[in-house]
Amino acid sequence: MKVARRSQSLSAAAPWIVAAVLFVAAWVAFRGGNQVPTDWATKPARSTQADPVRPGRAPSSPASDTAGTPPAASPAVTVPLPESELVSPPGSDDVAELRRRKLPIPVEGVAAAMLVPTFHQPRAGHEHEALDILAPRGTPAIAVEDGDVAKLFTSKQGGLTVYLFDPSGTYCYYYAHLDSYADGLRDGQHVVRGEVVGYVGTTGNAPPNTPHLHFAVFKLGPDKHWWQGTPIDPYLIWR
Repeated sequence: MKVARRSQSLSAAAPWIVAAVLFVAAWVAFRGGNQVPTDWATKPARSTQADPVRPGRAPSSPASDTAGTPPAASPAVTVPLPESELVSPPGSDDVAELRRRKLPIPVEGVAAAMLVPTFHQPRAGHEHEALDILAPRGTPAIAVEDGDVAKLFTSKQGGLTVYLFDPSGTYCYYYAHLDSYADGLRDGQHVVRGEVVGYVGTTGNAPPNTPHLHFAVFKLGPDKHWWQGTPIDPYLIWR
């Protein structure tokens, strides 16, 4: 009788044991799926050259082009972040101002609904502080508004880059990983809204099979240094 009762008890408990195992497996899978992957390209090899300086973290004056002073551009990662992490109170006035200007997305053929927030995603020791816009190699990258080319720069991490100042010299728009520049583009050149400044590529430390534009916006300081400023989340401009 005791054996029969024990068998009946085990039979009654079996469904609960199975349910508990399934719950633990689902929880482990959920926790694992929310980890942000780290791409190998976000960890460039050590070099004897000075590390690139991102906006807001620059020395008192820029180094030569071979030293790599611009903000570090990092490869595309398309993992969306929680809505709560998209809010950036510092710079909210700047976001409102840039929204008012109705800037076009800087890659032809890309709609706002296609953008993925990447500003707060981790890179090697820092936040990304830019928007990665995926597009086929060679897709035109355009000026988001009238302005002047403050600097054409080639860096180890950003590859072929363009620093474009807005008309008032308040903001700088940074284009990185370009495959090539527009024909004839030069330092100091005035460009107009919608004009092609370069073409999407994978130069610098971008994954070779993931062409994209690394697009950053930062507010310039009083000295108007093209390599230095306060980062603004570009994704919020087109939300």
